[in-house]
Amino acid sequence: MEPIPLISDHFIEEKCNFKELIERLRAGFSSTNIKVPMRHHHDYTNPKEAKDSTLLLMPAFQAGKDLGVKIVTVSPNNGKYNLPSIQGTYIYLDGNKGNIKAILDAKSLTAKRTAATSALASDYLSRKDSSSMLMIGTGALAINLIQAHASVRPIKEVYVWGRSIEKAQSVCDAFKNSLFTCKPVSTIEQFISKADIISAATLSPVPLVLGKWLKAGQHLDLVGAYKKDMREADDEAVLKSSLFLDTYQGGLKESGDILIPLTNGIITKETIKADLFELCSNAKQGRTSDDEITYFKSVGHALEDLIAAGYFYEEYKLKTDKNV
Repeated sequence: MEPIPLISDHFIEEKCNFKELIERLRAGFSSTNIKVPMRHHHDYTNPKEAKDSTLLLMPAFQAGKDLGVKIVTVSPNNGKYNLPSIQGTYIYLDGNKGNIKAILDAKSLTAKRTAATSALASDYLSRKDSSSMLMIGTGALAINLIQAHASVRPIKEVYVWGRSIEKAQSVCDAFKNSLFTCKPVSTIEQFISKADIISAATLSPVPLVLGKWLKAGQHLDLVGAYKKDMREADDEAVLKSSLFLDTYQGGLKESGDILIPLTNGIITKETIKADLFELCSNAKQGRTSDDEITYFKSVGHALEDLIAAGYFYEEYKLKTDKNV
């Protein structure tokens, strides 16, 4: 029996082509062959941190082809240990025989598929001439989100805000040789009006994007705030925007950015214009005018993991076959 391949974060970082991954995801979201049960979401006490952590189990399968499950923990205080808040492993299996085809490190897999999903949504929702971006947050997703958005829009200027200006500078340092400029900033309010695309990936329990700061034509890409009591944008931002989700399945139930205004009667389920399944299959339309403010909420979906795992597994096989 051959050993099970371990596809490392390093390999995923090295082999990711965002344009290719985005097109794989577009095809996945337009397909009806991939089945995704509701993910298991379990908050558990973490006495040492005095703050709950989270266990996520995310299965998906394509009958007769492949299946997989991602096992993830989210520990919000991991920054003080110099560790990412998200830890995980992806088990990728043969959909016919059930054997494990590969085990993938989930850190980079999750970051790449999440960023690619945001860029896929942006392809439908942001203005095609969007040339500036504000990145709110300096975690593992920040660099990936900037790269992914720049792969679908002609980005020329990027501003990065974080609670530490040093971390914001570190994100910008990763783009020293890029075609766009990248600048760390000390306030969100001062630079939000300069951005065509505003992407947020934080664990903030309170809104960081305020509707009073928004201007016509902007696109909001909200990736953080993964719990029901967290949110990155306030009610005014919700009311001023056309709302879109990655999926109704998770988006209506798991994140405070949608659930809180929904519970408080600020919006109804009918307020949501479309999810990625509808956008990618052309069942519904995305942006309808240059003045529209679009609001995309991503909570993550196991389809994205399965598509990404298949993509990186193919890249791994290509590399190993060449070395034989």
